Parts: sequence; structure tokens; C-alpha cells
Amino acid sequence: MDLEQAKSFTDRCSQCAAVSWGLTDEGKYYCTSCHNVTDRSEEVVSTAVIPNTKINSISRGLRKRSRHEAPDVCSGSVDGVEYSEWKEKGVLKMTVPRTLALCSLSLLWQRETITLSDLLRFVEEDRIPYRNAFQLFPEEMKVYGRDKGIFAIESWPDYEDIYKNMIEVAIFLDLPRFPDITEDCYLHPNILCMKYLLEFNLPDEMHSLTCQVVRMTGIGEVDFLTFDPIAKKKRTVKYDVQAVAVIVVVLKLLFLLDDKLEWSYSGLAETYNEEHKEGTWILRQSNSKGVVNDGLKDKPQFVFRKWYQVMKKTFDEKRRQWEEARAKYYWKTKRPIYRSHIDKSVAYKRREMVKNLQKQFSALLGTTPVVEKKAPSSFQFSWTEGDTDSPCFHGHSLQGLLITKGQSLITKNSLYWLSTQKFCKSYCKHVTTYEESNFSLSYQFILNIFSFLLRIKTSVLHEEVSLIEKKLFEKKYSESKKRSRPKKVRRH
Repeated sequence: MDLEQAKSFTDRCSQCAAVSWGLTDEGKYYCTSCHNVTDRSEEVVSTAVIPNTKINSISRGLRKRSRHEAPDVCSGSVDGVEYSEWKEKGVLKMTVPRTLALCSLSLLWQRETITLSDLLRFVEEDRIPYRNAFQLFPEEMKVYGRDKGIFAIESWPDYEDIYKNMIEVAIFLDLPRFPDITEDCYLHPNILCMKYLLEFNLPDEMHSLTCQVVRMTGIGEVDFLTFDPIAKKKRTVKYDVQAVAVIVVVLKLLFLLDDKLEWSYSGLAETYNEEHKEGTWILRQSNSKGVVNDGLKDKPQFVFRKWYQVMKKTFDEKRRQWEEARAKYYWKTKRPIYRSHIDKSVAYKRREMVKNLQKQFSALLGTTPVVEKKAPSSFQFSWTEGDTDSPCFHGHSLQGLLITKGQSLITKNSLYWLSTQKFCKSYCKHVTTYEESNFSLSYQFILNIFSFLLRIKTSVLHEEVSLIEKKLFEKKYSESKKRSRPKKVRRH
């Protein structure tokens, strides 16, 4: 019907003099040559020669236009117009990132087993509508014009940005104190540390050490963990980042990570494992009965060098796949948002041309096998016992790294270096900038793989490690904070 109406209109365009017309959604003619939009009821159309059905179509279009549009530019829906006005006044207005922040707040309120990093990864995997969420709206909820400022997303969500939006939204909504994060909650550092030890393929025995760090620093206390928007310190805990930072601190306690000690310990562990291969039985000397077999197999000692090699190979492959997926991602949507109807007609032609080219390339390349989408999971890796490509280190022992002192076990290594020697001034409240060249290769490697799996910047994890160390070695930090370069300090 629209095509027939456009063909029946034979006046020449006032700009280019062409006779080639199309109809907009509001019932107005636009020139398909120069995209000039003409008000046909005022400029070139005489109602004396138009049938009644066409006059009704014109009036409906004008009524819709007057409700949302000042006459030359498509202004958008009421929400889109208000958003622009409120933004100019500095009033908090909901956007797609803030909506995601609100989702994260709701998960935190329910104390669900989904962290912020998990949420961002689900967005990345298109399991949560984010970039083109408006495509899922019902047909009657049309978005256009200034709505683009709300729904047009052309970047991936950033952890720090969503984290800050969570605080802003909670304060704006005047939310009360959230439910307590207790020891039996998934978000408690003791539970999250166990989760990430499994994810990073580290020995289970490290969990007792992470629990000690949590207890000594006080980051496992209910008041510290529970978000309270109306409190003086309006902040949430980065639960996932904090737990991973604790693991990094424990690795430094065990191996120092100075590019020397970790390799020295690896040589000792490899020698021990060679002498106690699988199938070797532990023999114990009995008082008067001679040598007996107690039927227990010896656990292999954890070898940092082997773990490093396995993780580097797996991490490199994972990162390559991630970079390829990002490079191939098609940002354009099937239902784009247009600033005006002129933009719409131009974009429509371009989109049709792109579709035709894609069809031609697809025909040349052949059909691509459809990969079945896996169910969402909090874990990104799967480590299997006996797998030669991705061996599992969960059951390996820390025996060669711990010594007995009285009734307790302490780390064989007695040295430690602080990740940050100097913090910014009190009003700034953050650590100094992270520069890779200032740190050992082992420390860089661990921060790189851990931060990648959390989808955060390396500097964010380094800052959290520094804050944990500041609590754990408060006295040592006070003594060494004036020094310019990291130096080893002896732990007592």
C-alpha cells in the first residue's frame, strides 16, 4: 500500500527535481534520491485530489509526530527526551550500564552465587541482553531519536564502571543495609578462595593459608563484607577481586615470586617427585616388627614450574579465542536506532547492501557448522586428573613448602616484598600506578592470567593485593613505605 501511494505521487522534489518518492512511518513523502522529507499536506499536496483514506493516513502521521517531535528532527520517545533534559541537569538517569549495575545489586541482595565478574562474562557470551537489548522489546515499544543515548551500546561493560554505578544507584534509591555476608555465604572470601583455587588449578592445601590471611586481615568480618549504602563509607566489596588478591598474597608467602625462589623450590619438588613416583609405597619403621607397608600412596609435591607451563599454554589459547571472538563480533543490530527518518532511509540501503555481500561470501565459504552453546557456568576451565594436556594440581601437596613450628605449620620462605611501597595522599585513597617493569615476571604472569579471568584491568587486581598487604603487614609497611623500590622484608 505504501509503495502504491508513493508511486501515485508525481510532483517533483523541491531540492533535486526528481520524481522518486517513499513514505515515512508518519505518512510523509521523502525523496529517495536526496532524502528530502516533504510535508505533503502543506507544501506539495492538495487535499482536493487525495482520496479520504490517504487524508486519514496523513492526519494519523501528523498526530504521532506532534506528540514526540519539535518538526525537522525525530526527538525520540518521552523517556528519550526526558533523559536528555535530565542529563543536562546532572540528575541520575537509568542507562544500560546502570541497569546492569542494578541487576548486580539485586544479586548481591539475594546473596546469589554470581559475582560481578561472572555477570560481565555472561554479558560477553550474550547470555544477558545488554548491547542490543532493545531488539527484544515488543513491537509497540519503538525506540528512536534521542533513545539512542540510552540504548545505543558500542562498547563492552567495564568492571570498574559497573562497580561505581552500583554505588551510585544504591545511594540514589536510598537502599537500606543489605543482608549480612556471613561465613556460609558464597560471597565470603573463604568460600570464594576455594572456588578460585579450583579455577586456577592450585593445590587444595592452600585453602587453609587463605583462611589465615582472611582472619588476620579482618576482611572476613560481617561488617566489612556487608554493603550499607547509608553508612559513612558508601562502598561495596569487590568480592571476587578480593578473594583472588588473597590467593596472590598466599602465593607470594609460599614462593616469594622474585623470579628466583619459585624456580629453586620447583627443582627440589621435581627431585622429590622423581624419587616418589606414583605406585611407590610409604614405608614406616615399627618399633619391634621391622619394616611394614602402611598401604598409603605419597602425594606428589606441587611444582610451580610445571603449573606455570600448563597455565601459560591454557591461558594463551583462552586469550587467543577471546580476542578472535571480540574481533569477529558484529556490533550492528538488526533493528538499529535512527536519529531521524533521513538517517533511516540511508542506513536501510547500506544494510541491504551489507546483507547481500554477506550472502555472497557465505556462498563462497560454504556452510559453517553450528556450535552448540554450552550452559552458563561459574568456571571457565576444567581440570581432569590424569589429563596430560591439562593436568590437575588440586591434590598436590605443599609438604616441601611448609615447616613445623610448635603446634602449627608455617611457610618455609621467611621473606616477603610489598607490592606497593607508597600510597597516594589520603584524599586520593588509591595506590600508586601499576607498572609491569617494576615487578618480577612471575608476579606479572599471575596478575595477567588472574585479571583476565575476572575481566578486569591488571592494575585493579594489583591495587587489591596492595590493600590486603597493607592490612597483613601494617608494621612492615610503615617501616618500608618511604623506600622507592620494593625490597624484601623478613617476616617474624
